[in-house]
Amino acid sequence: MQALILAAGMGKRLGKYTSDNTKCMLKVNGKTLIERAIEALVGAGINKLILVLGYKGENVKQFLLHDCDNPAVKQIKLVFIDNPIYDKTNNICSLFLAIDEFKKEDTILLESDLIYEPELIKRIVEDEEPNLVSVAKYEQWMDGTVVKLNQDTNSIVEFIEKKDFNYRDIEKYYKTVNIYKFSKHFINKEFVPFLKAYIEAYGENEYYELILKIIAHLSRSSLKALDVSDLKWYEIDDSQDLDISTCLFSEGETKLNNLQKRFGGYWRFDELLDYCYLVNPYFPTKGLLNKINYFSQTLISEYPSGQKVNCICASRLFNDVDTNHLVVGNGAAELISTLGNILTGKMLLSKSVFNEYARCFNKCKLHKLNLAKTNYSYDIDALKEALQNHDCLCIVNPDNPTGAFIKEKDMLSLLNQAKLQNKTIIFDESFIDFSEPDKRYTFITDDILNSFPNLIVIKSISKSYGVPGIRLGVLASSNEALIQEIKQKIPVWNINSYGEYFLQIANLYKNDYILSCDKIAEERKRMIKKLQEALPKKCHVYSSEANFLMVDLGNIDSTKLAIELLNKKIFIKDLKTKDAFKNKNFIRLAVRTDKENDKLIHDIVSTLNI
Repeated sequence: MQALILAAGMGKRLGKYTSDNTKCMLKVNGKTLIERAIEALVGAGINKLILVLGYKGENVKQFLLHDCDNPAVKQIKLVFIDNPIYDKTNNICSLFLAIDEFKKEDTILLESDLIYEPELIKRIVEDEEPNLVSVAKYEQWMDGTVVKLNQDTNSIVEFIEKKDFNYRDIEKYYKTVNIYKFSKHFINKEFVPFLKAYIEAYGENEYYELILKIIAHLSRSSLKALDVSDLKWYEIDDSQDLDISTCLFSEGETKLNNLQKRFGGYWRFDELLDYCYLVNPYFPTKGLLNKINYFSQTLISEYPSGQKVNCICASRLFNDVDTNHLVVGNGAAELISTLGNILTGKMLLSKSVFNEYARCFNKCKLHKLNLAKTNYSYDIDALKEALQNHDCLCIVNPDNPTGAFIKEKDMLSLLNQAKLQNKTIIFDESFIDFSEPDKRYTFITDDILNSFPNLIVIKSISKSYGVPGIRLGVLASSNEALIQEIKQKIPVWNINSYGEYFLQIANLYKNDYILSCDKIAEERKRMIKKLQEALPKKCHVYSSEANFLMVDLGNIDSTKLAIELLNKKIFIKDLKTKDAFKNKNFIRLAVRTDKENDKLIHDIVSTLNI
């Protein structure tokens, strides 16, 4: 069996990365795509590779014949074919130029811009079926040709081009991985005759997938599917693909660091269970999502409203609070950043607090409270004492990442002292809705805000309502001069139409939202109990009133555990990245659904060999 790689194209969408080289010379984590391909082919027992080259083809020859010291390259016979009109044709021409070599043996045909696990090549080579199309269940990050299968025979019944893609059929679609296995008989008796006829009729500026589309329509088609959905692979067409591939195919601490630096977008990484970022898994409901989806065309094509209208919508969601006391933000992060450019003086905040507070309050002199001294819980008396020497106190309640909680009566006592001493309190209640029902409270009410003009309340709607992709947050205060200053500093259209519409309709689902928070509280109790039972005695699971748990792993290396879990497609927060936990083995785990949490605990136990 031989392999054929079409590598003549210019890869224009990759810009600077292919200005001096063709796509197969791209390096991902220090190794070129062509080296990776050859390693996989040699590992699967293939000893001959036909390379069709065009753009910067001499670079590839020089590299493989003279400059590359990869042992696999020395173990494979290389046959080079030049495509001199690569800039005027598409891959059907490159394949036709290789037709004489193509016809000689059973062949693995693959594209040059792919990165994949070597197991994929081994699996397609060893499969008993002579003619295979490698496919993966369609995911939202995929692009290009998809196919439909006959589930009974596993045959390819239809190749669907981009122009014929129908989102109503998305559950039936499989994406072609662009790695094929063809028998010598199939190549000579079916593929090549159609290839010649198609080129004669339509020319060379086409794609060979169209030949497969024709063949798939025939009732006697012998094309079968090989589902490789369980394996990693990616097609690199542009700089974003390169970035994702670099992260996807990195390993160990490098991969962990790469993911941490992305700050989200994890839907691009198939089946990754995100226990790092904190959202409500039980809200929004399908009914709410269906309502948004129904109006999506309008929402995406129309301008959103400004602050006046958005504050009216937010007021309905938060106890009909005076709209003059509200600012709606593009997530709480925008509001924190804007507020940080206004406040001055000495500010006290938890050493472990959300990084945006420490980063954004650059006009304040920051003093950090070490909750480790109180076993990662709030000491209200200590806060009162410390407040006397500061102009502002920033409290996240429940605290992130510890889950520490201040009861309402204690917080009111602190507010009263702050009022008497003319101190400012920033109260972030982004996670407070997840506390036990009998402990739950909010300060976004006119009674509270009017009673304490020195109080600034921040709430992340993105986290509590489970819509981080929409980016919503609110800031509330009866200090109307401050509110107006913040509104003047943020853009006119700081949230999009999806965010505005969510604010408009979310109150209709208020009971569903409360129920979702109750589910989190219930699941949190169960998860704490299961973790305590499963982990070694030296580990400690801290009590929490949030939708996350903090765990002290004792002498178990938190970074090593995070890396091992990432290999199992589970992403957790290793708290060593925070100043408060340097050289300590603490982790933070989001509370997700019961089935997901059971998988997490099972994988932690198996990783630690408990």
